[in-house]
Amino acid sequence: MGALFELAKKRDASCVMQTYARKQVMFVRGDGMRLFDDDGVEYLDFVSGIGAVNLGHAHPAVTAAVSEQMAKLVHVSNLFYVEHRAELACEVNRLLGGGMKVFFANSGAEANEGAIKIARRWAGEAKPGATTVVTTHRSFHGRTLAALAATGQASKQEAFAPMPAGFVHVPLNDLDALDAALDDAAAAFLVEVVQGEGGVWPASAEYLAGAERICRDRGVLFMLDEVQTGFFRTGPAFAHQAFGLTPDVVTLAKAMANGLPIGALVARDEVAAAFRTGDHGSTFGGGPVICAAARATIAALEAEALGENAARAGEYLRTGLRTLSERTGALGDVRGAGLMCGCSLAQPKAREVADLLLARGMVVNHIGTDTLRFLPPLLCGREEIDTLLQTLAEVLEEVAG
Repeated sequence: MGALFELAKKRDASCVMQTYARKQVMFVRGDGMRLFDDDGVEYLDFVSGIGAVNLGHAHPAVTAAVSEQMAKLVHVSNLFYVEHRAELACEVNRLLGGGMKVFFANSGAEANEGAIKIARRWAGEAKPGATTVVTTHRSFHGRTLAALAATGQASKQEAFAPMPAGFVHVPLNDLDALDAALDDAAAAFLVEVVQGEGGVWPASAEYLAGAERICRDRGVLFMLDEVQTGFFRTGPAFAHQAFGLTPDVVTLAKAMANGLPIGALVARDEVAAAFRTGDHGSTFGGGPVICAAARATIAALEAEALGENAARAGEYLRTGLRTLSERTGALGDVRGAGLMCGCSLAQPKAREVADLLLARGMVVNHIGTDTLRFLPPLLCGREEIDTLLQTLAEVLEEVAG
């Protein structure tokens, strides 16, 4: 590594809270699917900022939109009208099929905090006494305190106990457990269409349809966390659209502005009406620069038909991983949707495998000890996937040896 990396590493250790176990590389430039470190070494990116850079790095349309708006106006707060905010809300509403209203925040955690708040505000009038939000085991909804309480991973909660009350967790794809949990105290059910941070575990079509039906029968809000699956990551604009679902609330973030920080709480008109003036707010949410970036991102994703590519390339990747599994026995279950793929390892050496891949120019994410996650930009093609699969085969052979 170069002198720039060594200086950054030293300063990071001195002045930055050590909440991340950073990899031993410093990226200074990106171009499409490629990243370059401070020594000029090239990498293929199969993480894309944890699923946030769907257009690829340094997309010219986003760069131009941000530069143009930065030169005019950066921030005046939500106390005033600005360019791009309402236009972006209309674009999101269109992508979701209409009949919804949007609140802009800065992250997925904030979007989910907003969903929890609007569920309780809505239930206060529509279902008095109902305050519980039901979520699933292995789910991930953010690291702020209420979003963490909604997260179905005890290991992430233990250090910060006690958690805020009012959350119940049930197994994913178990309708009987969900049916029992959605009692008179339940205000909402919040679920990821594909669990991302939990290990890339998809909810089944039967489960999602059944969950929506039970929510409707019980007068419970049906809320979908599409923070990681949104904006064509799995093929359609939003993952739930492949199942014909009609959610009451959808939470978004990650790829909306191609790596710039933005989140959104989106609710059906009648649910959104539960929020009154002063009920919720954000200093930076929905600013003109970030909304300009998001508008450019959505336009490019559609113009370049990257959802269609995500569906094709994702299937090609999963087929290649399954073939590799059959040939080597080193991989277990392969799962996901579109270009959101996960696979289990036969040995609990996910970190070692990811580090060896990084040393060979492949940026891959590991979850826990036994899962690899692949979230490349949606422009990913067969050539890049073939390179990944060949390199992964070599690494798996090295680890087995």
